[in-house]
Amino acid sequence: MKKRKSGFYYFLHNRNGMIGLCGVMLIVLIGLIGPILIPKPEGYSTDILQAPSAAHWLGTDGLGLDIFAQLVWGARTSLYVSILTLLVAAVIGLPLGLICGYTRGILSDIIDAVVDIFLTIPMLPLTIIMAAIMGSNITNVALILGIFSWPSLARVTKNSTLKIKEMQYIEAAGCLGIGKARILFKHVLINASGPVFVNLTLVMASAVLSEASLSFLGLGDPTTWSWGTILKRAWSANAVITNPNPWWWWLMPSLCIVVYVVCFNLLGTALNDTLNPKGR
Repeated sequence: MKKRKSGFYYFLHNRNGMIGLCGVMLIVLIGLIGPILIPKPEGYSTDILQAPSAAHWLGTDGLGLDIFAQLVWGARTSLYVSILTLLVAAVIGLPLGLICGYTRGILSDIIDAVVDIFLTIPMLPLTIIMAAIMGSNITNVALILGIFSWPSLARVTKNSTLKIKEMQYIEAAGCLGIGKARILFKHVLINASGPVFVNLTLVMASAVLSEASLSFLGLGDPTTWSWGTILKRAWSANAVITNPNPWWWWLMPSLCIVVYVVCFNLLGTALNDTLNPKGR
């Protein structure tokens, strides 16, 4: 009889998944260890707008600060924002999505209505307003992004719960007297993990895009290096249109944002294919 292959086997043989995993691991490694090895860029230097060289691998900016050091410290900020945003969105969105999908009644209707309202409201303008009110501290920015990221997670969790709750093993668990909380978090949530994991990776990717947008608009934390802050300074110094053009100043942080988003999207899609046998 042919031996059944595990989900881990399929994940290891998913090319996109391995590319995404390697990229995420590299970003995590840089964000955690890099700032320990590389001093935080600050002050001024005489090496202004130096092109990439052996002394400065990715060149310098208008203040003579090393771009590579800025990117390394920006990776830590991106990870912090992504993780905190993810935690806030998960703490709010997962329980509400499970309740809305598993139960029927006034509470479910209220949750569904709130999710619809949040999903129809443009996120960026509200995020800008909230950031202006609460302040541009990086923790405040991450909390705001988490508050506006939970509705999509709740909707995905609800849709998956609606399908899973009709399964016979869920009915059997209820007949055995197992509590609803245990059924939701032990049986329903685990089997809904595929779409949920994909949405969680999208939350982490969109958090970096949103934080970069806020920083570019001048609403980021000025005391913390981020990829959006680097772009903001390059744009303010007209580095994008000057000639000769210091392309390394604005191109490198842009590539970091793109790579971060693409890697998390690839990882999320691979996890969904692995956890969902129909997608293999």
